[in-house]
Amino acid sequence: MQQSRNIPLDSDPEPLLERPLSARSVMASLLLGRRPPEAPVADLVRWCHLFGIAEGTARVALHRMMAKGELVATDGVYCLSGRLAGRQVRQETSLTPRVRSWDGDWRVAVVVASRRDARTRAGLRDAMRRLHLCERREGVWLRPDNLELDIPAVARTQCEWLTARPEDDPVALANRLFQPKRWAQRASALTARLGALTVRLETEAGEIVADAFVAGAAALRHIGSDPLLPPALLPSDWPGESLRHEYAHYQRAFDTAARTWFRHGR
Repeated sequence: MQQSRNIPLDSDPEPLLERPLSARSVMASLLLGRRPPEAPVADLVRWCHLFGIAEGTARVALHRMMAKGELVATDGVYCLSGRLAGRQVRQETSLTPRVRSWDGDWRVAVVVASRRDARTRAGLRDAMRRLHLCERREGVWLRPDNLELDIPAVARTQCEWLTARPEDDPVALANRLFQPKRWAQRASALTARLGALTVRLETEAGEIVADAFVAGAAALRHIGSDPLLPPALLPSDWPGESLRHEYAHYQRAFDTAARTWFRHGR
């Protein structure tokens, strides 16, 4: 893949993405942004080529995704399935999170299961991150009780769930656990980047569609890591909603640009 696509933000020393997009990531991200999440094989191969990924590499990735149950194919059209289809649901939830008013309570999960193998422990950690809980110490996870949580079986069977209130300053606790200032700095930089790209997509779509795609993927990934803390624990200029709002504008512009790109057969 062409390294030049991984362009740093002007106001942020971190790269847009932690690593260059693989063939799987390029195709999965394209499908995750579609409704329905499907595309002909020819479009997927052409899209990979835009990122410097050879046709053979793209087809091997498609075969592996099929074998893992991440895609299903009908008459040459590939559609998301399995875990990737579930990811699309989680992405949509991250864009419209189910938050509620906060009364000061925190949800606490304490691991009580014994003799857990590495895979079981990893499954729990993944589930907790998706629930936006943070590990205070090994085996103790918590967050403010302001989210509607659908606790999966892997977290219910391994943990005992409690409601509690910290005796010390909850703002300080939230800062230690979730580091909201760091998230906010990155969010503000991504919001500015998306705003600029959205304007350019209207006139330079063919030239910047790949860079816009990478920026959108980075923004969506960052949105998914929003700690979703209650306003009482956040600074007044918290950029969470601004980033979601800007991403919605960007997504509409990018969808139009991408359709034009595919239609013109570039």
